[in-house]
Formats: sequence, structure tokens, C-alpha cells
Amino acid sequence: MLKTHGRYPYSPINARPDYSWPEGKRLAVYCAINVEVFPFGEGMGPELNPRQPEPDIPNFTWRDWGNRVGIWRLLELFDEYKLPAAALMNTEIYQQCPQIAGALRARGDEFVGHGRTNAERQAEMSESDEKALIDEVSRVFIEREGRAPTGWMGPWVNETWVTPDLLAEAGYRYVMDWAHDDQPVWLSTRSGKKLLAIPYARPTNDLPVMHGGKTPPALWADMMIDQFNEMLRLSKKTPLIYNFSLHPFLIGHPYRMVHLRRVVAHIAAHLDRVWWTTPGAIAAHCAQLPPGTIP
Repeated sequence: MLKTHGRYPYSPINARPDYSWPEGKRLAVYCAINVEVFPFGEGMGPELNPRQPEPDIPNFTWRDWGNRVGIWRLLELFDEYKLPAAALMNTEIYQQCPQIAGALRARGDEFVGHGRTNAERQAEMSESDEKALIDEVSRVFIEREGRAPTGWMGPWVNETWVTPDLLAEAGYRYVMDWAHDDQPVWLSTRSGKKLLAIPYARPTNDLPVMHGGKTPPALWADMMIDQFNEMLRLSKKTPLIYNFSLHPFLIGHPYRMVHLRRVVAHIAAHLDRVWWTTPGAIAAHCAQLPPGTIP
């Protein structure tokens, strides 16, 4: 018999209780901006350029460009359309790039726990070290923002066998690491507390598609628009979640931004039919639905 995770049972999407998002809307849309920082000359990091011996100047500076330039272009775009975002933010941003946190705070964006830096992975930690990491991230956000995040995305979308257990025990309400559905799904944990898995789309994520898959930006934008149009149609039968997954060091370059702008403009033209929101608001909505509604 196959080994299983035991976090959720199988549930076909066409055989579940029906529900709607606020105002009777059927498609929820949220944008996740990955706000990440990396140490110089050590640790992990996406290889945007062929890896060099440390100090790897091309890769470090490409990633650093995202915090110096790319993030500001993204925020200008979402300011223009008056749309909220969720910042999947390393807490080291407070030390290295505090103006970014200030701008996100001023916009009223949601902060999502995303570790200390994307130069490390939870799967390489002991349970005690992972717990210390989660507790440290919560503490830093409480000190800086007055409260801990309600959601978590692991650096590198990475977990140990007990990550959901530790998150639930630390007071987190949702996690974005699990990509098994187009609707939120409850995960079981060892304490008995439920942890909500919020969909975070990999097939349309800018980094694996445009960098990993070498997809031209214009084609990526066509994919995003097609994804939205079809999910909007499908949502007539069942509520769904559509998400942007954006990395400033990649999407922030002008020849890519022009196509992101095209996608945002297309979706903004349908705001009367969709709920543009944040993952935290999605989790809060799900929590107040009748028991058994969310699988």
C-alpha cells in the first residue's frame, strides 16, 4: 500500500458542497509577490545566470536588482489599479531593505511568513530548528507590524514532515506550500488544529514558466489570460481561486512588465465578476463557512 501524508482525504472537485465568495462572486483572485533577500557569497539562490564560484556576482546582483528596482515597478502597477497584494516576505528584508516593508505597510498589503531568507530550506532543519525559525519569523513580524502573519509560504516552497504541525501549533491559519487543488482544503495536524491550504499555482508561476521553461513574456501573458478566462467560466459551477505568483527580480524588467500590465488590465476589466483579494481574506472567509463546506 502506498505511503500517504494523512493530511487530507481524496475529494473530487465536482462532488463537494457549493459556496460562494463575498457578494456572491465565484472566482477569487490574489497576487503573491515574493519579497526575498539573499546573503552575499553564500547560501542558496535561484540560478538566473549560470552559477559562478562564490562570490557569484551575476546571480547575487540580479536578485538584488529585484529589491532595488523590480519591486517598485510592481507596486506602481498595483497602485495604478488600486489593487491589494500579499507579500511573501523574508524577515531579513527589515534589515536589508526596510523601505520595501514600509511601502507594503502603507499600501495595506498582507504580510505572509516566508522564512528569514530564501538562502535556506526548512527540509534541511531538525524539528527544533524549524520550530525556532517559525517562532523567530512570528516574533519579528509582531515587533515590526504589531501582529504575526496568519499565513506561511516556506522558502523554496519547502517543508519537513512536521511543518503543518508546527505552523498550526504556532498559531498560523493557512499555508501556501500545498498545490493539490483549485479550492482551499483543510489539512489535518497532530494537535487536532486544522490548517487551511490556499492554492498557489505552479503552472503559471513566473519563475518556473519564464525562467525555468524559457517561455517568452508575451506567451506567458497569453497563458495567464487564458487561465483567467477559463477559470472564470468554470467558476459558474464551483468556486475557484486564481493567483499571480510574481518575483520582482524576474517580472520587474520592462519587457516583462509590459505583458504583466496586459494581464492586470484584462482582469481589472472584470472586477465586477471576481473578488480581488488576499490569501488571508480567503482563509478568513473559509473559516466562517458551515463545517463540512471546505473539504
